[in-house]
This record gives sequence, C-alpha cells and structure tokens, in this order.
Amino acid sequence: MRRIALQMLFGDSAKFYGILLGLTFATLLITQQSAIFVGLMTRTYALIEEIPQADLWVADPTLQFVDDTKPMPVTALDRVRSVQGVEWASPLFKSILVAKLPNGGRQLCDVVGVDDATLIGAPATVVEGKVEDLRKPDAIFVETRGAGKQLMQPATDDPNGPKRPMRVGDVLELNERRAVVVGIAETRPSFQNVPTIYTTYFRAIGFAPANRRTLSMVLVKAAPGQDIGELERRIERETGLSAYTPDEFSWKTLDYWMKQTGIPINFGMAIALGFLVGVAIAGQMFYNFTLDNLKYFGAMKAMGATSAQLLGMVALQGLSAGVLGLGLGLGVTAAFGLSIPADRLAFKLIWQLPVLSTMAVTIIVVGASSLSMLKVIRLDPKEVFSG
Repeated sequence: MRRIALQMLFGDSAKFYGILLGLTFATLLITQQSAIFVGLMTRTYALIEEIPQADLWVADPTLQFVDDTKPMPVTALDRVRSVQGVEWASPLFKSILVAKLPNGGRQLCDVVGVDDATLIGAPATVVEGKVEDLRKPDAIFVETRGAGKQLMQPATDDPNGPKRPMRVGDVLELNERRAVVVGIAETRPSFQNVPTIYTTYFRAIGFAPANRRTLSMVLVKAAPGQDIGELERRIERETGLSAYTPDEFSWKTLDYWMKQTGIPINFGMAIALGFLVGVAIAGQMFYNFTLDNLKYFGAMKAMGATSAQLLGMVALQGLSAGVLGLGLGLGVTAAFGLSIPADRLAFKLIWQLPVLSTMAVTIIVVGASSLSMLKVIRLDPKEVFSG
C-alpha cells in the first residue's frame, strides 16, 4: 500500500511539483526572513560580545541599550572600583564622531576608547599591526569593513580617481585632530552601518567635543569567588548606577529594538506571508490531488482496504511531500546565507529556525492531509463506480 501511495504521488507530476514548490518556497521564506531578523538583532549587541573579559557592564540608569550612551562623570569609575568584590574596573568611551578623510570627504564613525593601561576592550582579532600600537601617539585601529568601504583612500593623487582600502600608516582627522591608523582589526558587524574606530580612552576624549561627562560605561571583573549577582546588586546600591551581566545587557538592548521599532512587525509579516503561501499553494494542491485520486481510493476501499490503510496512504503522501519540500527549502536557505558575505547581509541561521520551519510545514501538511482524510473516510465506493 505504501508503494502504491508513493506511485500515486510521484505519478501525478504536475501536482507533485506544485506541492513541492509551494512547500519549498514557504520553507525558504520563513527560514530566510527569520535568519535575517535574528542576524540583524544580534548585531545590536555586537559590542558586548566583542568584550568577553567583563563580568559586568556599569552604566547610567537611564541608558536604554548599548549604543544609547549616557555620559557619566569620571568619578563614577572610582566609585565602582571602591566596591568590595571588584577585581578591576576599566573605563570605556563610546560615541559617534565625524572623521575627515584626506580627500576632504566626511564620514560618521563609531569611536570606542579603551583603557589606556590594560587595553581591555580592544579588538581581539587583529589583521594588521599590534594592539600595543594603540599606545603610540595619535594611534587608532580601524575595523576591516570600514577600511574597505566607507574609509577607502584615493589610490592616486587624484581625489576623484580610483580608491583603495585604508591601511596602516594612513591619516585622517577626528574633530580636527590628527589620527594615524596603526592597525586593522576584524570585529563583529554592528547594527549601525558606520565604521568603528578603536583608540585609547584619554585619546578618544581628546577626539570628542569638550564635555564634563566623558565616561560612557565601566567594565567590571569580579574578584575570584565573588558571586556575580551579589556584586551586581552591591554596585547598584553603593553607586546609584545600573549594572548588567553581558547576557542581561544584551537582552536589554534586544528588548529595546524589539519594542521600540517596527523591525519585528515587518519581518513578522514576511514570515506570516511565507506560511500563507504554503497554505494557499501546497495545502490547496495536496487537497486537490486527493480529490483527483478519490476514484482510486474508492476502488481500493471496495476491494477490502480498511479506512486505516487508506488514511496511512494519505499520511505517507503528505509526509513525503513535506520532508522533500522542507529539505529543499532549508538547503536553498543555507546556500543563500553562505553565498552572501556577512558584512553585506545580516544572516544568522540558528538551530531554532529549522525547528520553526519544520513546525510550520508540519501544520501545513497536517492541515491539508486532515481535510483530505475526511474526504477519504466519507468516501462511499458506490459513488465512485456509479460515476
């Protein structure tokens, strides 16, 4: 009976390929849009993942997400260091500044200033140069995407001629102050589509416009044996500032973008559209396929096939189409993600997304199969032979 069921499914090539196409496209749309959404959201807290040394991030209580820097007085650093259970606390500067390029062009840049003494917060993956070079006069690091895109330099004396990626030794201006590129680093793509520049904390303060409050955040390492949750509460109680573990800070950032922007709604509509496409195309075509084959089911029922056997045939046909469509859709999605560079498209295919697509395809197949099964159960062989 199983062989006959598969022969019926594959034998009707027009409807079989229609069902397969509908399920494949639905899987592709659901998984692809979900992966782009996840990739985009993970970029919002990229800076937190770039600094794994910190057990806690301390910031102004009114801060809403990691890029929403609310400058604090420098005395906040000493207050945090004085809290019992803190092994070390490092300052972090973060702000958007305008860089002036040699050809006269201007480019917004995300400037990150790390602790002068320890360089905690500096990029971990260095492509050119050494992290210690940040201590040189006027030194900055530029991340690879910005160096090869927005901060490209003229390759010749003609400012309007061909351009080349920024490299070690190039010079630009930040707030009319000279900055020399001493290194190129590989960092995670950020949500803001601007180049990221790294330098030391006090040099970053010099690059930025004058301000009494220059401390963006404080990075804290707990002393050995110190409970992180207890230290977090102690810092908040004694300093009046907010402290977050990296996970808490990431979720706080993610929560802001989820609730305060229309990004989830836009991607949710695309995902829902993929599901509706599967219902409209694959579900309808599978139901029509069953209707077209009712005469065969009726004949087998007349020859003694039980309802359970016939329902098993329909279930096998739905399962086969679902597995093939799901597999093709996930394969195309994975190929799509691998074919596009990470700096051009936010795409992150986590294991939960294939599970989500599997659930969606299962609902489509089960729904269509259930309607088809009702027709088979209610089928009277007399109707088939009388017709």
